[in-house]
Amino acid sequence: MAKEKQFVTEITPQGEDFSRWYIDVIKKAELMDYSPVRGCIVFRPEGFEIWEHMKDELDRRFKETGHRNAYFPMFIPESFFQKEKDHIEGFNPELPWVTEAGGEKLEERLAIRPTSETIIGHMYSKWIQSYRDLPVLINQWANVVRWEKRTLPFLRTTEFLWQEGHTAHETETEARAETNQMLDIYRDFSENFLAIPVIMGQKTPSERFAGAVDTYSIEAMMKDGRAVQAGTSHYLGNKFAVAFDIKYLDRENTQQFVHTTSWGVSTRLLGALIMVHGDDRGLALPPKVAPTQVIMIPIGPPKMREQVVGRVDELYAELKKAGIRVKVDDRSDVSPGWKFNEYEMRGVPIRLELGPRDMENGQVVLVSRISGEKRVVLQSDLTEEITRMLEEIHVDMFERAKQFRIDHSHSVETLDEMKSLMEEKRGFVLAGWCGSEACEKQVKEETGATSRNIPFEPAEKKTKCLVCEEKAEHTVVFARAY
Repeated sequence: MAKEKQFVTEITPQGEDFSRWYIDVIKKAELMDYSPVRGCIVFRPEGFEIWEHMKDELDRRFKETGHRNAYFPMFIPESFFQKEKDHIEGFNPELPWVTEAGGEKLEERLAIRPTSETIIGHMYSKWIQSYRDLPVLINQWANVVRWEKRTLPFLRTTEFLWQEGHTAHETETEARAETNQMLDIYRDFSENFLAIPVIMGQKTPSERFAGAVDTYSIEAMMKDGRAVQAGTSHYLGNKFAVAFDIKYLDRENTQQFVHTTSWGVSTRLLGALIMVHGDDRGLALPPKVAPTQVIMIPIGPPKMREQVVGRVDELYAELKKAGIRVKVDDRSDVSPGWKFNEYEMRGVPIRLELGPRDMENGQVVLVSRISGEKRVVLQSDLTEEITRMLEEIHVDMFERAKQFRIDHSHSVETLDEMKSLMEEKRGFVLAGWCGSEACEKQVKEETGATSRNIPFEPAEKKTKCLVCEEKAEHTVVFARAY
C-alpha cells in the first residue's frame, strides 16, 4: 500500500498497521469508546449519528415496500431454541443465559436475544390463522448479544445494534421474491447511500445462516483486502413454520405451513464504511451519511473577524434552510490550519473557507475531503454548488472503492496458485468449486480464506474445482474476512 503524506501524527498509517489505523481513527474521531464490559462499546454522538442516518434511510425503504416496525422481547425461553435443531446448534456457543432473577433461580433459562426467529415464530403462530392474514411483513430495530471470543469495535462486538426483518408468506415463490427484494434493497443502499460497492450472491451451505434453507449476502472489500459481510437475506422455507406450528387455512380450506424469511444489517456497516473509505488522514465519510456535510471556517485578521463571522452566519442559515447538515467553527484560539486537519480527520466531505478577500469578491472557497480540489464559487450560487459537489463526492468515493476492488480481485485455477497469490497480495479470489464441503474446508485450512458467496454475476465462470480439479459446480469468491 502506497504511504500517503501523514497529516495527523496520532494516526498509524494504513500501510504500517491497518488494524491499529482503524482503532486510532475511530478513537480520535470520537466515534466510540470502550465500556467496562468486555467486547461492548459505547457509541459516542458522532458515531451514533452515522448509524441514525443509516437507520432512517433503511427504515424509509422498508416502509416503502410495505414493511412495518414492531418490537419483540430480548429474553427468549430456552425451549424455543430446542424446537429448531440447526438454529440452536449454530448459535449455542455464542448464547448468554439468564439463570437467576430477583434472587431466585429461574425454572427455565432465558437467552439474551442473539436473533429473533424463535420468539417471532412463536408470535406468528398466534397471529396467523388464514391466508387473509398473509403476508406478514415486520421489521424490528433492536440490540442483540453474541458472546464473541474475538472482538473489534463496530465489526464484531458482544452487543450490537441492527434491524431484523421477519416475514411470512403463502408460497415459496412469494417468500423467495421477498428474500431477493430485500437483498437488492441492501445492495442499493450500500452503493447509493454508503458509496460501498458490493458483490451479491448466495452463501455456500457451510456459511449459510443457522436454520436457513438458503442464505444470500452482499460482500464488501476493505482497504486491507479483507471482506465484510455487509448484509444477509435468508429464505427459511417451512423450517421455522413447522417448528413453531405457523399454519394457515388456504383458499381450499386446507391447513398449510407458511414460508418465512429473515434479513438484516447491523452496525458492522459503520466499521465497513470506515475501512472502505478512510485514509491516512482519518475518516472519509460519504455525504449522505456524514453527520456534518459542510464545515464553515472563517479566516482572516482579528480586525475583520466580526464582519467575516457575520457573513458566515448568514450563509450558514441559508445552507441550513436548504437541508444541508452544516456547522461553523469560529473558534479564535486555534488556527485555521489546525481546523483544516481536524475536519479532514473527521471525514467532513466539504470545507468552506471565507476570508476578507472572499467577502470583497462575493465568493467562498470550497474544498473536497476526497479529491482535495479547491473550488471558488459565488456566494449567490452557494447552495446549488454545494448540493452538486456533495453528489460528485459520493460518485467519486464509490468509483474509487470500486476501482480498488477491481485492482485487488484475482482469478486462480488451483489451490497452490491461490496460496502463492495470498502470500504476496491481498483481496478477493475467484475460483471454481465442486460443491464438496471437504474442498471448501481445505481452502480455509491452507489459506485462511473462506467462501464469501457464489456471485450472481461472476467476472468469469470457472470450469474446475481449485482443490480436487473435478468439474466446478460453482464459481466462488474467496477472501479472508472480518
